[in-house]
Amino acid sequence: MSNTNLSLEQLKEIISLKEQIASLEQRLAKLTDGNTVELIATSIKTTRGKMSSAARAQIGAHQKAKRAKAEGAREGSAQVAPITILAKKAKRKRSAEGRARIIAALKKKRAAKKA
Repeated sequence: MSNTNLSLEQLKEIISLKEQIASLEQRLAKLTDGNTVELIATSIKTTRGKMSSAARAQIGAHQKAKRAKAEGAREGSAQVAPITILAKKAKRKRSAEGRARIIAALKKKRAAKKA
């Protein structure tokens, strides 16, 4: 928006807002002894959470195993001992009986939908 298209009321509002901003900046300077830039910079800094030594050990062991596995894959015949720290849970499998129950329920649902 260009300045020539502003009405008198809009100009008055702009002037009052600028005055309010100036007074607020003065109040802020009084409260912070003029160190507003330093205050803002220190409040923006974030700290990272600390990691436990056990977590670091787990990550290190995992990376070591990963590198050994990659090295073994390059060499072809080298075997890598599995790491017990990060052993994954076995994938759960559905029993044949459970699968049959699900299939029967689906067939019943589809039959009811057709009818």
